[in-house]
Amino acid sequence: MLPPLLAVEDLHVLFRTPAGVVHAVNGVSFELAQGEALGLVGESGCGKSVTALSIVRLLPMPPAEITRGSVRFNGEELLTAPQSRMRQIRGGEIAMVFQDPMTSLNPVMTVGSQIAEALLLHRTRSRKEAWALAVEALERVHIPDAVHRARDYPHTFSGGMRQRVMLAMAVASRPRLLIADEPTTALDVTLQAEILELLQELRREYELSIVLITHDLAVVSQFCDTVAVMYAGKIVEWAPAEMLFGSPMHPYTVGLLESLPEAAFRRGGMGKGSRRMSSIPGAPPDSTRIPSGCAFHPRCRHVMEVCRISEPPAFRTAPKRWVRCWLYAPESEG
Repeated sequence: MLPPLLAVEDLHVLFRTPAGVVHAVNGVSFELAQGEALGLVGESGCGKSVTALSIVRLLPMPPAEITRGSVRFNGEELLTAPQSRMRQIRGGEIAMVFQDPMTSLNPVMTVGSQIAEALLLHRTRSRKEAWALAVEALERVHIPDAVHRARDYPHTFSGGMRQRVMLAMAVASRPRLLIADEPTTALDVTLQAEILELLQELRREYELSIVLITHDLAVVSQFCDTVAVMYAGKIVEWAPAEMLFGSPMHPYTVGLLESLPEAAFRRGGMGKGSRRMSSIPGAPPDSTRIPSGCAFHPRCRHVMEVCRISEPPAFRTAPKRWVRCWLYAPESEG
């Protein structure tokens, strides 16, 4: 069996702020194989983006601090790698695409120049070749008239086209891993579908591994092989996508699926027949004061006394599935 391309183990990240210590990531562990797509889902503030930024060490330190854990990429430990090595990895071997491309693109540089700049750093020393490869990358993501549009500035592109430019920049250096942080959130449904289809094309062509960070479960159900559900800085359920959407286990996962509007549920192909939409009561916990025991217990309809006292471990319920919930503890533990 091949080793995973990415292995995150017991990752802990906190932020020291005037309001107190924010425990953003609290023991996250997961693995990602070459060519696999992982969906990292959960409400805003659950630690998804902090986890992603920690992988490539893009968090400002201070106030951020990685207190414990390991991040191995292709067998290499990233948390202790020199900054010179991390500059080679970022953009070259691991690429990132963010939610709002307008804040990621330089408004005073043409899009072709920005892609060529990345290529000069990671793929070629020739400016002429870098420009040709930049145009080729724009063509690959279906930018019309790429030869001329490469000389245009970001503000002349629509939101969907700017996201295509970001994808072109991300894959131009032929990375092995792409981290996409809410890449479709600001787009309408039609553009979302186009971007997801393009991501699938790029994944197949380059055998890309993808970590897709989103709160949109419909998107995850269409795109990802595996799903990790996060709550209060922890992964509370891990399962193959088909298994998770067919039979969610953690009460939080059930609540997320029940809160989907009918249209999104249908678009994701997650069920047939009528269903009633409901919300999860309460609000996510303050990261400076995470509840004792299971962090979800104040909002859980199945709460037991043990949930308030003891934090549940990860109970494996199938070869590729586990859940952090006392409902699934063996009788000797429950």
